[in-house]
Amino acid sequence: MTEPEPARAPELGQPPGQEQPADSVQRPALGQFSRPGQTSQPDHSAALGQSPGLGRATVPDQSPGPDRAAGVEATASGDPWLHGGEAVEGGEALAGVPDGFDRLWVPHRAAYVQGSDRPEGAADCPFCQAPARGDEDSLIVARGANVYALLNLFPYNPGHLLICPYRHVADLTDLTAGEAGELMEFGRQAIKALGAARGPRGFNLGINQGAVAGAGISAHLHLHVVPRWPGDSNFFPIVARSRALPELLGETRAVLAQAWSDLE
Repeated sequence: MTEPEPARAPELGQPPGQEQPADSVQRPALGQFSRPGQTSQPDHSAALGQSPGLGRATVPDQSPGPDRAAGVEATASGDPWLHGGEAVEGGEALAGVPDGFDRLWVPHRAAYVQGSDRPEGAADCPFCQAPARGDEDSLIVARGANVYALLNLFPYNPGHLLICPYRHVADLTDLTAGEAGELMEFGRQAIKALGAARGPRGFNLGINQGAVAGAGISAHLHLHVVPRWPGDSNFFPIVARSRALPELLGETRAVLAQAWSDLE
């Protein structure tokens, strides 16, 4: 006489008294998960970054948006692809595989990348023209034999100084020994003058050499000296695209010029 198979403990979420024999209980496959009472497993391969099939890529649900409610599939049969938030018929002919990311197209930035409207020669360079004018008009704080210091017209912080050689040169390695030495000496004096006049807690000093490195005027080398205070990095420039400056540039120039002359 065959012994009856022992009853199994009820599955999670199954009422008592409705136990199932061992061979009838469905177990989730490796890499899948189950919910109480669920007997079939959905295909989560796309969400896990796995290809559902050879030559087939699926964009997982990226709600909100009607185009993304059920996912947009790209197959060799010509199903629609997602392009700019809209389904594109015949998108399989386009290069690339959908990755679930939106693209923010900003073609106006091409002018910055390509260097449009940026001075290249000394004739239209503001750093070459500034020394020819008066200190107040050009916001010049101090003049040396080879370099001079002036306020940035678009400062990151109050007292943001630029130290420039008089000579129109773009590369740090093209400076003479005298120019390079005085450039760093002016950086040192700028820190002293700013410290005496405004008492910052720190400084950023740097050279952005080349447009790709962030130089606004890449044709004429300049050293940035930016004073820093606790809490000066906040949400205001991000949210309002504005910087709060407590003092006019002319007033800042006068204070720093006096502090600089007091160093001598």
